[in-house]
Amino acid sequence: MILDRIEELLKEVSELSASNAEELEALRLKYLSRKGIINDLMADFRNVAADEKKTIGMKINELKQKTTERINALREQTERAETAGEDIDLTRSAYPIELGTRHPLTIVKNEIIDIFTRMGFVLADGPEVEDDLHVFTKMNFAADHPARDMQDTFFVEQSELGDVTKNILLRSHTSSVQARVMERQQPPIRIICPGRVYRNEAITARAHCFFHQIEGLYIDKNVSFTDLKQVLLSFARELFGADTKIRLRPSYFPFTEPSAEMDISCHICGGEGCGFCKHTGWVEILGCGMVDPNVLELCGIDSKVYSGYAFGLGVERITNLKYQVSDLRMFSENDIRFLREFEAAR
Repeated sequence: MILDRIEELLKEVSELSASNAEELEALRLKYLSRKGIINDLMADFRNVAADEKKTIGMKINELKQKTTERINALREQTERAETAGEDIDLTRSAYPIELGTRHPLTIVKNEIIDIFTRMGFVLADGPEVEDDLHVFTKMNFAADHPARDMQDTFFVEQSELGDVTKNILLRSHTSSVQARVMERQQPPIRIICPGRVYRNEAITARAHCFFHQIEGLYIDKNVSFTDLKQVLLSFARELFGADTKIRLRPSYFPFTEPSAEMDISCHICGGEGCGFCKHTGWVEILGCGMVDPNVLELCGIDSKVYSGYAFGLGVERITNLKYQVSDLRMFSENDIRFLREFEAAR
């Protein structure tokens, strides 16, 4: 009977499956096309007795609806399956992508910045490609100072502005940032200037042609060397421990007078003497001094009213002291084995 055939087809349709578009199209043609099974049933429907037409007609419509719904559902499944692999990067490594960590220089730089900002210093920034005026002249470097020579400085270009020769160079210290701040701002000034600097030096385990500095500057009325010493002592104890001692040795810098080098007691041997401190018990970490009055005047600040101090330290140097890294080149080679040693640092 036709009803039995329809029931068989309903069960058959509910179990239909297709793994690709070709198989799906074959099912559609089999059941729903002009020469398909359902169309054949419609042809047989003309021979059904009048009292059965309503029941059988409803069953044929049910079969057609369920067949259409099943084929549409299979179409969605095959389309999802075909597009699922489009988001896969076949060039990607089979290994999971590891989360990165901060570079050791960044860890130490951020720690130093945090200490000084808690003391009231604010961050200042300036260009790495600078001019001779801000790098040397306004920092009280003499016209024949060795630092101006090609052997020490990376000069980019030289231009003539009337009778004036303007040299463009890669800054050799972040003091140029101090000069720019003093030009546009009257005291009080309390800034730190972190940044990368460049010097024409041979690359060795102890030197590099680029490195990172953090310089500080404080200018106000009645600023004394005692203020400088107290700030640096607080900084050293924050960074290296509460038992750290400091000493200041006379030195010379063109932009400060008087000038000093600052040492800290060796935190490895506790000042007893070891190979790291060359058995002296002390390790040099920075240079400092009172801002030379000539620098203040060159930057438009009255040296008879204001005084100030400045200091500068190398981030690589401090990182060496904290983590005992013997070769400066390791900071810029991006050796993953070296960088992984700092995953838990911060």
